Amino acid sequence: MPLKYLKVYVLIVACVILGGCKSAQNAYYSAWEQVGVHKRDILVDRVEDTQASQQASQQEFQNALERLSVLIDFDGGELKNVYEQLNSDYEASLKAAESVSDNINKVESVADALFEEWQTELEQFTNPKLRRSSEKTLLQTQQQYNKLLRSMRKSEAKMQPVLDSMKDNVLYLKHNLNAQAIAAIKGEFSSLKRDIQSLITDMNRSIADSTSFIEQMNKD
Repeated sequence: MPLKYLKVYVLIVACVILGGCKSAQNAYYSAWEQVGVHKRDILVDRVEDTQASQQASQQEFQNALERLSVLIDFDGGELKNVYEQLNSDYEASLKAAESVSDNINKVESVADALFEEWQTELEQFTNPKLRRSSEKTLLQTQQQYNKLLRSMRKSEAKMQPVLDSMKDNVLYLKHNLNAQAIAAIKGEFSSLKRDIQSLITDMNRSIADSTSFIEQMNKD
């Protein structure tokens, strides 16, 4: 472990054990600041992590959609194998979706801490002109962040209905490994395909918003 990261780890543990920080979260941010990594940097990193998890999730949902496309054209063979493959796609999609939600929560956590700190520090200015300028930047950053968070949450909200539908199809196929099961799933396919495509579209929009936000943060 590099020395500076070891130092971060030790500081976090010390803060928590000794009660020198309000919470483990504050200890985490304080420790990183000791080695020159501030909340702003962590926010950018977490937005990038969310982008990556959204892209991975898109791929998993696309894989599941392609598997279902193959299933509805199924014309013979071992249905149990098809079920196992479809179930594997569902499990991978579920795991990817959980990663997206986890990353969005981490973005929101550090953003709240950053903006709270920024607002508090405005009171420390003695120069009114500089204070107004910093406050203006804060408001602009908050507005862009709020747009990004809404975009992230919107695409996140569409994941669970898709996962529910996928799970229903997986369970139905498991319980009815026959041609009738294929016919039933085929009837649901168009709706599920539309929902997955809509989800991917919203994720692409969120990824684009993330890119704009990162660029703005790096520019400021």
